[in-house]
Amino acid sequence: MSAHPVSHVIPEGAPRSGVIHIRYRHTERFTVVGNHLAQHEGLSAAAIGLAVYIQSLPDGVSVTAKALALRFREGERTVRRALNELESAGYLARPRLPVGGGKFATRTLSYDKPGGVPGPGSDRDPGEPQPEAGPVPRPLRQRPVAPRPEPTGHATPSGAAAPATCAAPATPVGPAADLLARLRLADPRLMLSARDVHHLAPAVDTWLARAVAPDQITHTLTVNLPPERVPIHHPVRFLEYRLTAHLPPPLPAEGPSPPRSAPLITCDGCERAFRSHDPDEHCTDCREAADRPAA
Repeated sequence: MSAHPVSHVIPEGAPRSGVIHIRYRHTERFTVVGNHLAQHEGLSAAAIGLAVYIQSLPDGVSVTAKALALRFREGERTVRRALNELESAGYLARPRLPVGGGKFATRTLSYDKPGGVPGPGSDRDPGEPQPEAGPVPRPLRQRPVAPRPEPTGHATPSGAAAPATCAAPATPVGPAADLLARLRLADPRLMLSARDVHHLAPAVDTWLARAVAPDQITHTLTVNLPPERVPIHHPVRFLEYRLTAHLPPPLPAEGPSPPRSAPLITCDGCERAFRSHDPDEHCTDCREAADRPAA
């Protein structure tokens, strides 16, 4: 039975099949959600529902898997799977950021639209209450563009200024850069730009320094990817998370080598075998006999 029994009226001109929307214009306590999320073809219903719930929350509310599992009927495993879907699709990011004193903490960032420009609300203080969303989405802020300086060039022997040239970005080289560049061969969704490779290469170098083979690193970065129909909108963010979350500890330092046993040699005096590092040494009995005074 419906919680709010009403007399249902079918609007004129309504279709004969399918859903019929009974619209209501909210003026308070509502959230604007893009159809790119609400009708996302690659996300599960659980992921879309969690994304809408997270976008409706004010800043500072915990959205960990444990906290969300306490809020909803779904178990923690289902919640974690949905959060991973949202992260792969670019609606969530969980980077490790410095918090001062040489310490780092994982922060959760919720994107209303992957790759979207922050709106006017992004300039408010984090402790300020979040304003209610209006009935119409706010326009995106147009950031001012700094004027481009005029090229100065360089002086030629004749005194005229030579035209300035734009240097091409340096191509990263080394084992880490090679490994990252080849990831697109394992999955085209992991295509990285030269800037992305330059950003991630130090993290891969850390893995290599901890005696992890390149094949093992590649396996960690490419195993259990989302289904092929699910796009990876931010591959650099996706790979950075795996390189950080799955980083193995350094190998323990090797202890001192155990003392080497002396080899077996034969005593020249009695042909008895005994152990000694000195090949010319005699056995204990022969040495004692040699030290006795003559009768």
